[in-house]
Amino acid sequence: MLGEFGRAHGLKGEVRLKSATADPLAIAAYGPLRTSRGDTLTLTRVRSAPGAAPDILIAVVQGVTTRDAAEALNRVELLLDRDRLPPPEDEDEFRLADLVGLSVETPTGTPLGRVIAVPNYGGGDLLEIAPLGRGPTAFLPFTKAFVPLVDIAARRLVADAPNDLFAPARPYPDDPEASSDAPRARRPKRLQGKRNPEVPR
Repeated sequence: MLGEFGRAHGLKGEVRLKSATADPLAIAAYGPLRTSRGDTLTLTRVRSAPGAAPDILIAVVQGVTTRDAAEALNRVELLLDRDRLPPPEDEDEFRLADLVGLSVETPTGTPLGRVIAVPNYGGGDLLEIAPLGRGPTAFLPFTKAFVPLVDIAARRLVADAPNDLFAPARPYPDDPEASSDAPRARRPKRLQGKRNPEVPR
């Protein structure tokens, strides 16, 4: 998947688009794209959405000129055949689709779980990891510090994860309305992802 349309933007057919390419604006350079509903669309122009995450764009789609037509694109995915994708430019670039499904293990070889998604909330690529058993998923920054080895051929990666990776999150200590034992949602510390250089842990 190269991207997914969101809600309409304005009255003249523009539509929000979440891009999954390494350079979000490059999604318009691929020419006609297949969609998840079975037709083909061409992006004639894209620009960054003001005040949004870098991968959120405003797109003009060939033949879409009204707000109603743009609204009809909401949740439609844009697809591209794998053989039309350019190869990664360096050893630290990976196609997100290749990361999903990789088994995750510690540096000593202990299995941790499996990658189920590679989201980006504006602060860099994250690995969403499902544990081996039941329980909530956890997020790990996709950096060399946390992920020193990615072996696509062997369908595995090594994660230098904290011991409490899957531990239930606790309330913030300065939240007077949260009880000490109340869980809170984890806050994450994103076609191509790239491992960032080492960051302080």
